[in-house]
Amino acid sequence: MRLTPTPSAKETSGLGINRRQFLKRSGVATGGLAAASFMAAPMMKRAEAKTEVSDAPVETKRTICSHCSVGCGVYAEVQEGVWTKQEPAFDHPFNRGAHCAKGASLREHGHSDRRLKYPMKLEGGKWKKLSWEQAIEEVGDKVLELTKEHGPDSIYWLGSAKFSNEQAYLMRKFAALFGTNNVDHQARICHSTTVAGVANTWGYGAMTNSFNDMHNCRSILFIGSNPSEAHPVAMQHILLAKERSNAEIIVVDPRFTRTAAKANKYVRLRPGTDVAYIWGLLWHIFENGWEDEAYIQQRVYGMDEVRAEVAKFPPAEVERITGVAEADMLDVARRLSQNRPGSVVWCMGGTQHTTGNNNTRAYCILELALGNIGKSGGGANIFRGHDNVQGATDLGLMSHSLPGYYGLSEGAWKHWSKVWNVDFEWIQNRYDQTEYHDGKPMHTNGITVSRWVDGVLENPDRISQRTALKAMFYWGHAVNSQTRGPEMKKAMAKLDMMVVVDPYPTIAAVMHDRTDGVYLLPAATQFETTGSVTNSSRSLQWRDQVIEPMFESKPDHEIMYLLSRKLGFADELFRNIKVEGSVPVVEDITREFNAGMWTVGYTAQSPERLKAHQKNWHTFDFETLKARGGPANGDFYGLPWPCWGTPEMGHPGSPILYDTSKTVAEGGGNFRARYGVEHNGTNILAEGSWSKGAEIEDGYPEFTDKLLKQLGWWDDLTAEEKQAAEGKNWKTDLSGGIQRVCIKHGCMPYGNAKARALVWTFPDPIPKHREPLYTARRDLVKDYPTWPDSESIYRLPTLYASIQENDVSAKYPITLTSGRLVEYEGGGEETRSIPWLAELQQEMFVEINPALANDQGIKDGDMVWVEGAEGGRVKVKALVTERVGPDVVFMPFHFGGHYEGESLESRYPEGTVPYVLGESANTATTYGYDPVTLMQETKVTLCRVSLA
Repeated sequence: MRLTPTPSAKETSGLGINRRQFLKRSGVATGGLAAASFMAAPMMKRAEAKTEVSDAPVETKRTICSHCSVGCGVYAEVQEGVWTKQEPAFDHPFNRGAHCAKGASLREHGHSDRRLKYPMKLEGGKWKKLSWEQAIEEVGDKVLELTKEHGPDSIYWLGSAKFSNEQAYLMRKFAALFGTNNVDHQARICHSTTVAGVANTWGYGAMTNSFNDMHNCRSILFIGSNPSEAHPVAMQHILLAKERSNAEIIVVDPRFTRTAAKANKYVRLRPGTDVAYIWGLLWHIFENGWEDEAYIQQRVYGMDEVRAEVAKFPPAEVERITGVAEADMLDVARRLSQNRPGSVVWCMGGTQHTTGNNNTRAYCILELALGNIGKSGGGANIFRGHDNVQGATDLGLMSHSLPGYYGLSEGAWKHWSKVWNVDFEWIQNRYDQTEYHDGKPMHTNGITVSRWVDGVLENPDRISQRTALKAMFYWGHAVNSQTRGPEMKKAMAKLDMMVVVDPYPTIAAVMHDRTDGVYLLPAATQFETTGSVTNSSRSLQWRDQVIEPMFESKPDHEIMYLLSRKLGFADELFRNIKVEGSVPVVEDITREFNAGMWTVGYTAQSPERLKAHQKNWHTFDFETLKARGGPANGDFYGLPWPCWGTPEMGHPGSPILYDTSKTVAEGGGNFRARYGVEHNGTNILAEGSWSKGAEIEDGYPEFTDKLLKQLGWWDDLTAEEKQAAEGKNWKTDLSGGIQRVCIKHGCMPYGNAKARALVWTFPDPIPKHREPLYTARRDLVKDYPTWPDSESIYRLPTLYASIQENDVSAKYPITLTSGRLVEYEGGGEETRSIPWLAELQQEMFVEINPALANDQGIKDGDMVWVEGAEGGRVKVKALVTERVGPDVVFMPFHFGGHYEGESLESRYPEGTVPYVLGESANTATTYGYDPVTLMQETKVTLCRVSLA
């Protein structure tokens, strides 16, 4: 939306705003929009000079958009090393010629003059240019010094969802061989509660179907999801469902969003009440007998306990909690029940809560009750926010697991040690051997990205490691996407060293008050390297390198090599990976994770198969994603995981998880047997349900060498496979023989179990509604309190009840929530540095309802202070709108470069200031973390709003 005043007729020119006006309003120095000088001219005028067109040969590269996780294909035209033109790929099976505003700006990202040009360090308050040799030497020396004095856990390696799969994998391996689990990336603060909640329900924590399969939905419930802005190209698939399948589109959200404008039904929900809302729907579904009894009996464990909890949420109580009337609840329940198969879609509106895991599990239970999982047109379709946040999660760039969700047990370490061809004892000795509250660091979850601030500021005696954090690597991360800005600023001041590795300086380079100890290392974009990326629906795609690294930037994997060489473990890190000069061979990294990631079926997507898919986009069907002829005939596009066995087996990938209508060899499956065969004496394996063609026509456990022998299938292995499989299971047999034989007999390697509605390993085995830590509804706190404080979660004490019991609602009576805009992404540093996106959205703002604005004496366009319940405040422009209710305000989280009313523009290195600066919404957000994953709370806190 446009927030700038409408220019007078005299000022109006061309696109509605001239260069002088734009520079003035965005606070950019003269000359800052040289790349956008087109804005000074009218859209149509007499041609006065011939446009210069290069006649150099055109080379067309195939790449993938680096913004959200839809995975749109792009044709990039390159002439003499310069990216001169881009087109959305009209033959690509995901976007089919569509682009959003961000996707259309990719070329400018590659060639942006606002990027970091060379390594720099802050010295005496001034930025100083360094050579790469100097930078690696100085940073490496400081890391070695801090490690010697404080141990390896004193260094934090904060990675990125913008890495390729290969880079994400390599960084997790880097941290492992360095000797720490203090490594993480953005998934922690966007979908960690999805991954944990969904995986603990039915096996894998990922989108079950595909964007394309949503064409077949008869109903779609969007709850905490706004794809019109966050995933615009996904909307073409959603609107096809509406047009072709007459799908009922239902949007449940505190705001009337652009997605709500396309819906058949919109429901306004009080922020933080998702579980109560879902239980309210199930109350009507159970009351009317609309559940799928046969499906539940065969494939779901724990639904009786769910029924008992749902019985506590009759319509009156649901309305009391959520604000949604009984008639609206019944209407939505009826629409979902009468229009099956149906899908539920959620994003950060559902995940970024202290109750995030309860929310995601409740959504899953709704789909299980309706029998919608494992079916075309059904599913839990979780839209991911960054282009490779799914892949970076799968590849283990997290503080609680090695690649492939193997965890941190001794068995997991020995598995990966064997894959890496590195001695297990050597790796073990890299770690601090002391036993702390959580255990030995090698086998305990590291500090999360959501809590690195507390890892710096907390009393070291209360941290479950040797000392507090002393140095931070912000490697492709926007710190303004994290909560509690004022505490973050304090933490930055306390660190011994900050290292920013990124194509742009990011907010981390300017929000601190330091005068030294900050390094900026220019990373190349994903268009200046090659590798694979995994989209939201689990499909892997290969990117061509479009251009050579700009300025003095280097690809992330090259920087990892240079650092590991300085730190003394490059030989171990690259034992299986060829290094050409100082650049690791990307395909060798792919092959290495292919060799180890049996758990999620990342083993058959070889570089050769992925490149064959990339070169033949046109052969894949837009509806089914299956190749019709051509080199990849019969494959599903991108070989969506699990893609079982070795590349030679030729598994086509799994387009729909848990789909019993297909054989396993054709991409079918069933729920995973991940939690044993019984619970409290009750069978939890499937009953009377199995994937098509399975020789075991009932539930069965996961496969091991012993089970193969018991079934008489052991001799189906070759002699070499028998040697590798002895004493192993389907996850640790590096030959792939166990998986091959299972699939030969029509069975899933991971077994055949029921989904768990009851997760006995979680704080709330059945999801419960719990009031947010900061809530204005004090009348509900007694009935729905939060959890007790915890002594240690992911190495840190974590507060709940002690915050909630402090009533601040009189001073801070308004609920504050946050979200995305279509023009920007993430922390916004990249997209706010692109002129055509900056022109579209020039100012940070807060949405405020007319009634609340009138009560506060605020008019549209006024500058206001939004002060959070912990005292952080931001100065922003008021956008008075009915989109939000009278007791809620909304701010986007893409802005930065201002802090509590003061501009930080002068702190940027010369030539790197984004075109648009603004306050970070997260300066005003507050404490709050999910007890399973430490997801941050950004969607509901309290604030007050006043005229500035």
